[in-house]
Formats: sequence, structure tokens, C-alpha cells
Amino acid sequence: MQTRVVGWMIWGTALSFAMPVMAASVYRHVDADGKVVYSDEPKAGQRIDLKPITVVDPVEIESGTYPPKPAAAPTPAIEYDRFAITSPANGQTLPTGQAGNVQVKLAIEPALQRDDRVQLRVDGKISQSPMHTSVFALSQLDRGEHQLQAELLDAQGRVRLSTPTVTLYVQRASVNLPANPNNPNRKR
Repeated sequence: MQTRVVGWMIWGTALSFAMPVMAASVYRHVDADGKVVYSDEPKAGQRIDLKPITVVDPVEIESGTYPPKPAAAPTPAIEYDRFAITSPANGQTLPTGQAGNVQVKLAIEPALQRDDRVQLRVDGKISQSPMHTSVFALSQLDRGEHQLQAELLDAQGRVRLSTPTVTLYVQRASVNLPANPNNPNRKR
């Protein structure tokens, strides 16, 4: 970036020295076809006196003298009447055909406040970064039992509320059960 700026400065300086040389007289004449032609060579025409170019000095801008913008006032914390996982239901089994993909839906009342976020834990580990949403998509869950829990975080990232843990059972295709009607690899 600095190389480009230095290059432009060199070109600007060179052009400023060349300007007086280029400020020669300008002549106007009409050619044989009746077109007006402007040239720096005197021909059968009249000399044109050009008005001097108006030069305006740049305005100096002081950086860093503006007062900082005031931070937006945080939304006052409200009490939530309801914060729960509504889907999947506790003890629900995710069938083989779902391939371990499930959508986790939350009920949040009143609506999620602007500064609040929700994070989802799967088997005690955070599955995604905190988001301003009430729906999470989980994919490729392994076969077996999983514990789901949502946490509501305030603007500072502190846990304000946690849902009760929901247990989800995931079924996956198995080579040991080729006759299972839910097995996508089953030969028909």
C-alpha cells in the first residue's frame, strides 16, 4: 500500500514540474470540412486566452479529535417465563432414516431479548457458538443416547438460564441388522 502511495507522489511531483512547459498557447481554427480544431500550433486561426485554473487548497482534517460514540445502553435484563426444549421430546428415538440429523427447537417466553444468546450442549459439550435463535440443527449424531441442554446467555456471556436435560436416542444403520426395514443399505 505504501509503495503505491509513494509512486503516486512521484508522478504528482513530476507532473507539477511539467505543467509550466505544457501551458503553451492554444489556437483555434476551422478546417476545410468546417470542423473547429484546437491546436498548440499556430495555423490560420486565432489565439485563445485561457483563464487560469482555479486551485483550492485541501482542507486539513484533524484525526482523532471527535468524541467517541457513546456505547448503546444494554437492554435491561428481563425474567423469562419459559425456557425449554420442545423438540425433540425427552426420551424420543431418532429413527435410522434420519441419519443422526435433528432440529432442536426451544420455547422462549417472552421473546429472546436483543442482547441475549442461546447455546446448545450435546453430551455436556457446547455444539455451536452462542446465537440469537430458538432453533438449532444437529447433524450426524452418533448412534446411541445423547443428552441435550440449552443455555441462555446474557450480553457478557454469563449463563442466566438452563433447560432441563432432554435425552435423545439415535438409531443408525447396522451391518448386524440387514433385514431392518429402516436400514438404508437393506437389499430389497
